[in-house]
Amino acid sequence: MSFRWVYAQPEREESVPILREELGISERVARLLAIRGIETYDDAKSFFRPNIDLLHDPFLMKDMEAGAERLALAIRNGEKVLVYGDYDVDGTTATSCIYTFLQEFGVEVDYYIPHRFKEGYGINPDGVEYARKIGADLIVSVDCGITAIKETELARQYGIDLIICDHHTVGDSIPDAVAVLDPKRPDCNYPFDGLSGAGVGFKLIQGTLKSLGLPESISYKFLDLVAVSIASDIVPIIDENRVLMRAGLQMIKRSPRPGLEALLNQINVSKEDVNTSRIVFSIGPRINAAGRMGDATKAVKLLISETVNEAKSHAYELENINLRRRDTDTKTMEEAMEMIEEEFDMEQTSTLVLYSKEWHLGVIGIVASRLVDLYHRPAIMLSNVEGKIKGSARSIKGFNIYDAIKKCEDLLEQFGGHEFAAGLTLKEGKLTEFQRRMNEIAYLDLSDNKFEPELMIDSGINLSEIDMSFWKLLSQFEPFGPSNLRPVFVSKGVKVAGIPTIVGNGHLKMKVTQEGAGSFDTIGFNMHEYLPGVRNGEAFDIAYVIEENVWNGRRSLQLRLKDIHLHN
Repeated sequence: MSFRWVYAQPEREESVPILREELGISERVARLLAIRGIETYDDAKSFFRPNIDLLHDPFLMKDMEAGAERLALAIRNGEKVLVYGDYDVDGTTATSCIYTFLQEFGVEVDYYIPHRFKEGYGINPDGVEYARKIGADLIVSVDCGITAIKETELARQYGIDLIICDHHTVGDSIPDAVAVLDPKRPDCNYPFDGLSGAGVGFKLIQGTLKSLGLPESISYKFLDLVAVSIASDIVPIIDENRVLMRAGLQMIKRSPRPGLEALLNQINVSKEDVNTSRIVFSIGPRINAAGRMGDATKAVKLLISETVNEAKSHAYELENINLRRRDTDTKTMEEAMEMIEEEFDMEQTSTLVLYSKEWHLGVIGIVASRLVDLYHRPAIMLSNVEGKIKGSARSIKGFNIYDAIKKCEDLLEQFGGHEFAAGLTLKEGKLTEFQRRMNEIAYLDLSDNKFEPELMIDSGINLSEIDMSFWKLLSQFEPFGPSNLRPVFVSKGVKVAGIPTIVGNGHLKMKVTQEGAGSFDTIGFNMHEYLPGVRNGEAFDIAYVIEENVWNGRRSLQLRLKDIHLHN
């Protein structure tokens, strides 16, 4: 699939020469910074040197004083605490942070992760009942709870206090808990509202340490888990998240906890090579697999492991679960593509709504995302769970999938989500009407050009400008992630040097050169269809990111293709 290239522009063009002069850098690098909203010397200093001292005071967050004092009281009095989490990576890392923190203070602590299929997301009555059953005095929820109005009242009836740590959008009402920590609260003046769920839990740990009269530095031992949550939950890696991410990656490279080290060993990844991408594509999916296939407590057991042998055992189990998840994922994707080919006319289809009662609820969200990438249409994957049709929706830029589903509210039992992703449960017998109406809504909202995917380009560049000095400066932009993506460059009029070939599972591999420049190793994953177009000796344009390869101690730069525009 070819993309329409859109060149990013700084919000304030006048910041480019200012940065160039004050930092003594090239105009190209100054522009890369300005595109990311960095406009002054001080902005650049914070960006390139995200020191741990730049973390915000936890007590700037609404309700933090009440929450920190209550948790400190539980520690002082030896109360029993239940940590209530979510079944994804953010939820399990957040649960592990709070659980381990309390355990190290000798608190009698337990955790509860709802079953993805039997209970669904968020605090539910069964979880509150479990807290009552074990005699908990306090529940600390992480990565969930902001909508738990009734459950908070039920806990109060049982004489159980509740501290909520969440980062999701606030509803019409806020639960009447001891403390509701959520930087997205309209009445919260915390300087940064992009924290992950584990990030909010980390701030509670910081606040509690202060309330106990202990140094905040004790909280830094949880930075590896916070980094995994930030990368995996796709929150913006700017401001406080950039500080936490950088420090967390340094900790993983230096001395990760036994669970993470065992997982890295299991998948043959050196801890020194861990970066945001490694977490997103290697570590996160394996932690997530437990919750996707049903029981996320297996992930928590890995992350709270205290011994190497215990961690190895749990890492091995998670890897096996992930292999089953991948097999299920692949089979579902193949079936979905076959269904699209047989049943859909893409000229008449504005949104893909697919249903099979055999599909596994834990993987349909992943498959929906891949269908969006492949067909550039909003995709909704539906399955049958205990007689109810449930599903996951993913969308494209320019089409708010949550708003579209809300227009079908009369056909649904429940739904929730945001602009690009949502979950839903259909009323009985409403599948056909839901498919018809969603396609109609998408047809009216989307114009033809929105079906053509866009690729944001940071800058045009000549291959002659790319060397180790440029790479060294570019690498200081890390850690990459949302709001600070790896820069995408365009070089025009390049030609193949040597013979291009196909490697692996349909990957295009070649060397490219440009007038006045040497040649660069280039890889285009799943871009085998471009082979005939590039080997005819004619020039073409490429969009790519720059990466470093290390082989036998030798370092070299490689271009990873994002797209190719052939001149013919």
